[in-house]
Amino acid sequence: MGFWCRMLENQEQEEVITVRVQDPRVQNEGSWNSYVDYKIFLHTNSKAFTAKTSCVRRRYREFVWLRKQLQRNAGLVPVPELPGKSTFFGSSDEFIEKRRQGLQHFLEKVLQSVVLLSDSQLHLFLQSQLSVPEIEACVQGRSPVSVSDAILRYAMSNCGWAQEERRGSSHLAEGDQPKSCCFLPRPGRRSSPSPPPGEEKDPFEAGIGANVPKTEGNWFPLVHLRICCHLAVASPLAHCFLSPVA
Repeated sequence: MGFWCRMLENQEQEEVITVRVQDPRVQNEGSWNSYVDYKIFLHTNSKAFTAKTSCVRRRYREFVWLRKQLQRNAGLVPVPELPGKSTFFGSSDEFIEKRRQGLQHFLEKVLQSVVLLSDSQLHLFLQSQLSVPEIEACVQGRSPVSVSDAILRYAMSNCGWAQEERRGSSHLAEGDQPKSCCFLPRPGRRSSPSPPPGEEKDPFEAGIGANVPKTEGNWFPLVHLRICCHLAVASPLAHCFLSPVA
């Protein structure tokens, strides 16, 4: 009887997504093209995700691009707002922290929408370190790898830091900042996204291109999810935290 109870309990286990935007860092500090990027740590038991734990770094203008793409593909479904651009040039700690909070709130709201969660561009944004043009090429079929393969390759290449990050985050109090697991540029990659021509400038950092090509609808399967907005102790996962796409 106890065995069957445990089986039913496992089958009915609520699916959870934990996302944190943290560890802002100034890249190319002291140069004319300096910018701030943020670590996005994601941990989940949801079948909607290819990798169960991931950690990437993204800058503000990549969030702007993501929102435009989500809005373009979501139809009448409302897309959450991003924190506004700065009205002056600077990188004060207060401004960076407010932006970090705004970016986290944005992702939390996005992940609560089943429609937005089904967009493969969101998954590549959260679970790979592909640049914006590389994400567009992947979802449009102009890349030699599929969306799932791109995520799996990145997850497998970062198995060590993913495990370390999960262990380090399990005992943190709310608001604490763990050591960054992925602040260094990936080998063989650009240190920052290449801005497309004709981009709209942000006084705080370079803005995103005004003309972004429309991507094809490449969707992920939908599941019922519970959103967890703070780091929590997670149950043990398989090596590399990988699972096939449902």
